[in-house]
Amino acid sequence: MSCDRVALIGHPVAHSLSPALHAAAYEALGLHMHYELVDCPDEASVHAAVDALRGGHYLGLNVTLPWKRTALSLADELGPSARRVGAANVLARDGERVLAHNTDLLALVERLRVHGIGRGPALVLGGGGAALAATAALTELGATPWVLARRFVERGARALFAPLGASAIAPGAALDPGAPFRVVVQATSAGMSGRSPGEDILGWIDWDQVEPDALCLDVVYVPARTPFLEVARGRGRRSEGGLEMLIGQAAHSVALWTGRTPPVEAMRRAAHVALGPEAES
Repeated sequence: MSCDRVALIGHPVAHSLSPALHAAAYEALGLHMHYELVDCPDEASVHAAVDALRGGHYLGLNVTLPWKRTALSLADELGPSARRVGAANVLARDGERVLAHNTDLLALVERLRVHGIGRGPALVLGGGGAALAATAALTELGATPWVLARRFVERGARALFAPLGASAIAPGAALDPGAPFRVVVQATSAGMSGRSPGEDILGWIDWDQVEPDALCLDVVYVPARTPFLEVARGRGRRSEGGLEMLIGQAAHSVALWTGRTPPVEAMRRAAHVALGPEAES
């Protein structure tokens, strides 16, 4: 059965830039594909969306918060990236089987390499799917991550992050990285438009433990200047918002679903047009 429909599932999804990115990609590739937003407020709706994928209603699904670990559990087979992270942000159909992938991991590895991140201590803020991907990306590059996870430590974050070679502790707990952090990844929704402002996240960081030239990477892409990035810049650290990561993970999604080389520049142009002034950092 052929299908020309793909979708993003999560809650909420109305704010997503993904439709603009994917529309630009498919137009540049000459493909007649339709990208939809499917709000899934509960697990039952996630199950329904995955059943629709398995039944041929969709070619593939992107998955955003808070359902990346749920998506992994519903897949029939795990690709190497999803198995590595323990969460899935992309589902693809192969016959009646659902395959799970994690293109967040692929995109984050690319962004960290651009900035020359390799061995050394790293700090990740958050306990969800994006934090898992960031931690996996850092360990893949030889870094030693510490994870500050407020809500998830008591729910098993230590067990989630330990296979990735990371130590997960609660914010405020003492940590001794042995050397200053070379990178800090803000992997929560804090500071995102429509979410909490994110100032509380800033209290998690002891800036004396962060290298003067450290990279501070925020997975949030709207606004371009989150409170985390503003403080990082004010303290002289290198900084990057989440837009390039978003473009990268979307490009890898396109490649998985179509088998074609994704038109990254066309997707980047579409992102900047869609965001307007918000794209400026």
